[in-house]
Amino acid sequence: MNGPGTPLTTSEVRGPFAPHERVVALDALRGIAVAGIALMNVYIYALPPAAYFNPAAAGSESPLDWIVWGLSFVFIEDKFRSLFAMLFGAGVAILLDRARDSGDRHPVRSHVSRMLVLFAIGAAHAVFLANNDVLRLYAMAGLFVPLFLRLDARKLLIAGGILMAVHALAGSVIAYQWLTAEPGSALAQMPGQIFGSDPAALDYARAVGMESFGERLPRRIYGFGAALETQIPGIPSALGTMLVGVALWRNGLLKGEWARARCIALAWKMTLVAVPPLLALMALDWRAGFSGAMVGPVALFWSLPFDLLLGVGYAALAMALFANRDSAARRILAAAGRLSLTNYLLSSVVFALLFYSWGLGLFGTMPRSSVFALAFVPIVLMMAWSQPWLAGFRQGPFEWLWRGLARGRFAPILR
Repeated sequence: MNGPGTPLTTSEVRGPFAPHERVVALDALRGIAVAGIALMNVYIYALPPAAYFNPAAAGSESPLDWIVWGLSFVFIEDKFRSLFAMLFGAGVAILLDRARDSGDRHPVRSHVSRMLVLFAIGAAHAVFLANNDVLRLYAMAGLFVPLFLRLDARKLLIAGGILMAVHALAGSVIAYQWLTAEPGSALAQMPGQIFGSDPAALDYARAVGMESFGERLPRRIYGFGAALETQIPGIPSALGTMLVGVALWRNGLLKGEWARARCIALAWKMTLVAVPPLLALMALDWRAGFSGAMVGPVALFWSLPFDLLLGVGYAALAMALFANRDSAARRILAAAGRLSLTNYLLSSVVFALLFYSWGLGLFGTMPRSSVFALAFVPIVLMMAWSQPWLAGFRQGPFEWLWRGLARGRFAPILR
């Protein structure tokens, strides 16, 4: 992932990667990732939180709603988040390599500063808009990426796989405790309250979803620490995904150096490896009656390795389509990708205006399929505004803010 808003040329790379050129196909891939994240984040704004993972919790009123859930579970949920994390890891490697090439004697210090500022942006995003904000997790996991950058691509893939396996195995221990807990105990009730259809939990979620901004702000501030604690266990899997992204940069895939046929072959391989287990996990949820004790482990632990593999497949397919192949679609996606941080936050603003009480107040009023359709509103907006913005500005507003705060000085934003 190219560093957000880095002052590089936009010339396309053909052949071996030139260190100070942008890989336009990589920008386009990031545009795909930020758009795909919106397709799932919309549920956080529109339905009770449990419905993000569990179609039986809320929002499923027709066969179409269940079809949308099934397709989302297999092809969308956490695939684009994994893709975004891979690109984030690649971006960290690019920026650190560039800093060393330019003679920066303290590249890691600069990296830590970037992560701290990103965490602050994510914290503000979580308090004001999206409590599931992923920027905080990326900032925490990103702090550890430099420790692995001396590894070659093969060892990076192994390290990423080990970290993902640790996450899945630790989650399996938690799942075993949930599934074998004594009925009626607090441990047995907890997954139903978080991931299931517990009536009291859903009533509380609906009440929270309709609260005013003045009610939400102090509650979010007070609960910030508890919400952050839920993200810390995700650091190993996020870091592992980032390391896979670094490996794909190092082995040339994300640089656009692979032959088109090789990219397509990898995309097919990842699809064939990942989709059958995801279908099996979906069937496992169904067979368990979408109990929280099953939905939670499936969503948070067992599906993530396959989400990552399918994310790799998406990356390979995108590079096959866009590397060394100029098109209007690539230019639009690349512009959206260069403004990925701003567009990620823009999506949250749009969703807040659609679903929160200080906007149109549509929370809890629409089925899953209609909510999914509304996810395309910010996607269309990001594709429409990014190119015109970059015609007059060097960076997106939040890319400029992030870099300026991290450096302690602000570069000109106007071209």
